[in-house]
Amino acid sequence: MITKQIAMAATRYQRFTHATIKNADKSPARCRVSGKCKTWVTRPNEFKLPVKHGLYDNFYITEQNAADWNP
Repeated sequence: MITKQIAMAATRYQRFTHATIKNADKSPARCRVSGKCKTWVTRPNEFKLPVKHGLYDNFYITEQNAADWNP
């Protein structure tokens, strides 16, 4: 599970693995950090960490899906 502190300390190209989704070779699906973690002063529990999976799939790890990813 990724917490806000882990997301804030994540550096570019750091990898995270998914808890349940597997690749074709049965290894855990991986993503890599592609930018800086965004936080808000008015919403202290929320964060948004941009990550990349594969060549074209870009998405964010947020507080809603952070439980699915392992550091």
